[in-house]
Amino acid sequence: MNRRHFIQQSAGASAGILLGVQPVFATRQPAFPVVRVAADQRNFTSAAVERAIERVKKTVKDPELAWLFENCFPNTLDTTVQFSEAGGKPDTFVITGDIDAMWLRDSTAQVWPYLPLTKEDEPLRKLVAGVIRRQTQCIKLDPYANAFYSDPKKEGEWKKDITAMKPGLHERKWELDSLCYAIRLAYHYWQTTNDTSPFDADWANAMRLVVKTCREQQRKTGPGPYKFGRETSWSTDTVPGNGYGNPTRPVGLIHSIFRPSDDATVFPFLVPSNWFAVVSLRQVATMTDKLRPDAAFANECRALADEVEKALKQYAVYTHPKYGKLYALEVDGFGNHLLQDDANVPNLISLPYLGAVSASDPIYKNTRRFSLSADNPYYFRGKAAEGIGSPHTLVNNIWPMSLTMRALTSTDDQEILAQLRQLKKTHANTGFMHESFDKDDPAKFTRKWFAWSNTLFGELILKVVNERPQLLSKPV
Repeated sequence: MNRRHFIQQSAGASAGILLGVQPVFATRQPAFPVVRVAADQRNFTSAAVERAIERVKKTVKDPELAWLFENCFPNTLDTTVQFSEAGGKPDTFVITGDIDAMWLRDSTAQVWPYLPLTKEDEPLRKLVAGVIRRQTQCIKLDPYANAFYSDPKKEGEWKKDITAMKPGLHERKWELDSLCYAIRLAYHYWQTTNDTSPFDADWANAMRLVVKTCREQQRKTGPGPYKFGRETSWSTDTVPGNGYGNPTRPVGLIHSIFRPSDDATVFPFLVPSNWFAVVSLRQVATMTDKLRPDAAFANECRALADEVEKALKQYAVYTHPKYGKLYALEVDGFGNHLLQDDANVPNLISLPYLGAVSASDPIYKNTRRFSLSADNPYYFRGKAAEGIGSPHTLVNNIWPMSLTMRALTSTDDQEILAQLRQLKKTHANTGFMHESFDKDDPAKFTRKWFAWSNTLFGELILKVVNERPQLLSKPV
């Protein structure tokens, strides 16, 4: 099913039942009704996650935030994971929510907050290892694809896209961050658990495909093998330039024809994704050194990361008349810069979260001030909230994910509290986070079942509980 089909969907007081969940508005007694999937209908139950929920409920003194955490944090496990074994090894397919396909990006982000808990929960560790193994197979099937089906023979609604579609692919949009997210999960899983079992020859071959694809998309000697077109009325769902994107000058940056929102880029050098690639390539090099020694490949990874970082510093920085030096969202190597930010991660405000830059970096601080201001054309301020939206949804729609990421990357108590208050009052009494909502009326929202947004909110609450518990010692 197409994400675009959900953009028009909004839910009010008569929202339907989701996966057997009790209707949110069937009663207002108790004040916070049970909306989580019943225990016997959950896809997967983690003892460590359940203990974390109970601990947070005792710590967080705001009853609505505690209720939201209880609903949102386990949502990925409750409703989206399909755990099995393949050849005696863990295999985990993760749908996004209301779309029955697995995105490399979303699947990493959906299980990411559970990583610290894998040390105390062996079944949970195996589930995450299964995600890594499934992502490896997805990359081997097609490193340019962003979304996959569990059935390798299935063909979906985009099978007629003007690109090299094949069975098993839901969509074939080249998004650089997709490969980076798979590396992010693998590296931090290894660092957290010390388990090396997912990193076999298949994984090593997938990593070589990652580097090969990134090299191809530097386009130093030609446009490379990837192109994309779609017959659609959505301008951001297809690609200009004969399917290759708008023209660029080969300066060492890596093309990303689509953003993490699945929208086509304007200038194909997507800056946050290139920063993400710098981090990811160095992580692959470290894993190669330690787990599957291959000095030549590790050096290639580091050399590519260094080249991209140097090009970012030379071409991605724009001197703004108001904010000074900042990072553009997209550039083309010709000197053109797209000055905006988007709610989807990686975006500009998320760079410290991804380990790409320091939150104290002067250019990042300038970029953040710009992104969170009216000078960012996709920063919306309304009666209900203010925050970053996306061309992927309606103008004047704010994404809860952007509010969550603003808090996750903040070092200011009052800024964090302000985002918690906005998240608390914009879930439209559903008990879950959504893709986006109208800046003046949160009851007008898109995607009532969006697991990434739910789990990211849970990650934020856990971070505040662990690092700034005083902020949650009373109602916010």
